[in-house]
Amino acid sequence: DLHSTSRRQRQMCIRDRGDTYLLRPDTQKFRLLELIGICGEFPADQLNRLFTSPSYAEKIITELKAEKLIRTHYKDKLRGYRLTKRSKELLLSYHPDRFHCYLSGNTETNVIRSEPSRRIRLHQKAQTYLTLLHAGIPFYPDGKPHIFSEEREAASIHIRNLPLFYSSREIKELGAVTTKIKNSRSMGILMAPHCIYVIYNTGSGVLKWEYKTEVRLNAFLQHYLQGYPYSGHPKIRAIMLGDNMETAFKLLTSTGGYKRSLFILDTSFEHFHYLPNNLQGETLMQLLANPAMTKQLNELLLSDMNSRQEEIPLEHDAVTKDGNPALLAYDFDMQRINRFNTGLNVYGLHGNLICFDFQIPVLKEYLTADIQFSSIDLNKFRRGFLHEP
Repeated sequence: DLHSTSRRQRQMCIRDRGDTYLLRPDTQKFRLLELIGICGEFPADQLNRLFTSPSYAEKIITELKAEKLIRTHYKDKLRGYRLTKRSKELLLSYHPDRFHCYLSGNTETNVIRSEPSRRIRLHQKAQTYLTLLHAGIPFYPDGKPHIFSEEREAASIHIRNLPLFYSSREIKELGAVTTKIKNSRSMGILMAPHCIYVIYNTGSGVLKWEYKTEVRLNAFLQHYLQGYPYSGHPKIRAIMLGDNMETAFKLLTSTGGYKRSLFILDTSFEHFHYLPNNLQGETLMQLLANPAMTKQLNELLLSDMNSRQEEIPLEHDAVTKDGNPALLAYDFDMQRINRFNTGLNVYGLHGNLICFDFQIPVLKEYLTADIQFSSIDLNKFRRGFLHEP
């Protein structure tokens, strides 16, 4: 067929340039090249998330260097891998629709600036894409309807097609209407069946934050995506990615820094979830993007509790047999966790918090109220809900 013929022509084109091998698109090598292509520079410390063992990762890197497809860039204590001219041509010949806007012209992913802050941003993009990749969420531009364009593909998107991720770059292709949100720190948005998540990545520190810009982004998304594909204004939430759970404590306790220019839990988003960029966060990402699975888990966790009581004057999801308010906190919604803790302290109540086992240490360090923990075993959850062996 025409598609197969086109693919064969691209393969022949690669061979005609002097390659003595054919790099198949279903290989780990090709997957790494694609990730470098979309993020500009791939951080060396993230190879362990892509390959099964350090020795295998070293083998792949050595081979790609020998084939003159990647090169190492080390400066300012940041080590990353970049594409060569040869590998850019390879990706463009194989997936022109996917990589044209990333590997052409004076874009940040094609002509990479040397400033550490810009390179860290590229590394954080790679972290974000890896988390999305392992959560099974599509993010390449050629695999989604082009909804952020002057001619939206309204007929080609449906709730059943979700979740999908759109990068901040894709959103800003709209042009002048995005001027007021161009300084947003967002990596992009995750469109889930029940809501939209604005995605941020704070790394190991506390992200720079401009409250008014993020409020404008929230308002823009509610207006632009109204009825598309959601009915009415979509619900907007936020997800903060970070290096590990210790970073969550920094965010929960941040006061904005000396000039109030850093992240602080404010009213820009009513719900703000924290996910680490590792297997734990990938699991949470799958959960947050799947409302049916979340509902099933909630029903299971609350099955031996009483319904929430209106007369208890604080946010809660159920009441224990002892009459204490209980909160589902496994989604690590920092806003709800903070409100629950504050409410318990104000009213002098005891509480029960339900979360994953890996979240307990940071919660114990942060929470000041009288709280009992009920933990979910992450491994058992992955076997029971994600059907892993």
